[in-house]
Amino acid sequence: MLAETICSAASAAGLGIAAVTAYRKRFLAATRIAAYSLVPVGLVLTGVVEWVTDIAFKPSVWLGFGLLGVAWLLFITTRAVERRTGGTRKERKAAARAARDGAVEPAASAPSLGTGSPAAQPQQRERPKKQAAASGSGDDFSDIEAILKKHGI
Repeated sequence: MLAETICSAASAAGLGIAAVTAYRKRFLAATRIAAYSLVPVGLVLTGVVEWVTDIAFKPSVWLGFGLLGVAWLLFITTRAVERRTGGTRKERKAAARAARDGAVEPAASAPSLGTGSPAAQPQQRERPKKQAAASGSGDDFSDIEAILKKHGI
């Protein structure tokens, strides 16, 4: 009952301000103020104010909001943990299988990682001069080709 009285008083004050504004020949602003001042009375007449006051002063409603907040926090926490651990169960199984197999390709006779010494790595053959001269713009993409070959593309 108190909320309805306060909303009615706010609407009456707003309509008074709108009347003064219209008297000063600012009709557009007066119309806007009148529209805003009619909103509280409209909320009282539709029952929204009573519904909000019932919600605001019941402990069971606040308990419900608290439980919704806890549920939301649990969802966010599980998503964050899932992102850190590598995603879904299927992805974790695939990662464990890859770690168990090691860094050797299935058909490879030696590990794909070199020993690091330049003598152990195969010598690169030089291209014939005709090929080097014909691919004048190919030198620009040699770095890109090396990166793609390194990744097996």
